[in-house]
Amino acid sequence: MKLRPLIAGTIVLCAGAVQAQTPPGNGAPPADSGPAQAVSPQGLLPLSGAQQQQELPSTVSPGAGSSNQGLGQPGFGGTVGEPTIIPTLPDPDADYAYGAYQRGLYLTALREATRRAQSDRTDGAAMTLLGELNSQGLGVRQDFTKAADWYRLGDGAGDRNATFALAMMTFAGRGVPKDNDAALVLLKRAAAEGHGPAMYNLAVVLMGTGKPEDLTQAIDLLRKAAEIEVPDAQYALAVLTKEGRGVEKNPTEAARWMARAAANDNLSAQVEYAIMLFNGDGVTADETRAARLFALAAGRGNAIAQNRLARILAAGRGMPKNLVEAAAWHMMASQQGLADPWLDDALKELTPADRSRAEALARRRTADLAANLQP
Repeated sequence: MKLRPLIAGTIVLCAGAVQAQTPPGNGAPPADSGPAQAVSPQGLLPLSGAQQQQELPSTVSPGAGSSNQGLGQPGFGGTVGEPTIIPTLPDPDADYAYGAYQRGLYLTALREATRRAQSDRTDGAAMTLLGELNSQGLGVRQDFTKAADWYRLGDGAGDRNATFALAMMTFAGRGVPKDNDAALVLLKRAAAEGHGPAMYNLAVVLMGTGKPEDLTQAIDLLRKAAEIEVPDAQYALAVLTKEGRGVEKNPTEAARWMARAAANDNLSAQVEYAIMLFNGDGVTADETRAARLFALAAGRGNAIAQNRLARILAAGRGMPKNLVEAAAWHMMASQQGLADPWLDDALKELTPADRSRAEALARRRTADLAANLQP
């Protein structure tokens, strides 16, 4: 996957869920009452004893420039993605306007923030909130130009969240003319003030230059952002440490950062850490924990996790064998374009009744995901 800029747009600090595609033909070894068998690169098929056991493949491929795999070379080429993150907001219990915003009382938040901004031209937090309300169209008609105006006022009042939001709008040309140079100045200022998402985004910029000294600075920024629990920074640092790009290769350290990113709800990290757990890559192998983490990510709609969970259920590794459940998850992954001929073959003996049960499960889970209902 490529590192993506994080920009203003939603109230919760969260990482976007990138569903990087990996070759569907690799998977976990089969269950067996005796010693573990070797498997072929095509899946859970026994090999001769002279061949080595295959591991569950990583979703990250080393090196730059591969299509939708690995970190690649981030930068500003192309269109800025959909909003996934906004500035860190004050404690809702300590701020009436933000408290109303967090509770969905947008008109109340709008009135209170407007009152504060009009009565105190140094109230950067209120101005930032007004920028966010206008940006999202909450309690007021969506207006990126007005949002940018409020963020600009908040920046002038010294609010680093407004500085970050204005930087990302300037990168995107949303509400203001697109200007990478001006945006970079804002981004650097927010990062210098310790703003976690700003540090992450500045690292993305620096990694795109291809200069060794910029990569060194990017690693430092990622580490600082990771330490204050920015999930995308933790995931990026884990991947770089795993690959040995700009930092010494260290599977144990990579697993530690991947675990923290997974705990902070980074979907890609949850899938990657589950694979590391299953294979014992930088961490003690634990197929049961891996299976649970695959199940969590699968329930959130990740096709790779759905495929890996289907293989685990078909093999009975990490959780009891259940071909109906395996078929349901396989169907869901296939609907997202992740085919798996081995699973097709492993599940071909399902009875018509069991296949109907699997189809019903897949339909229900797909509908839940469409309605944003996650387990």
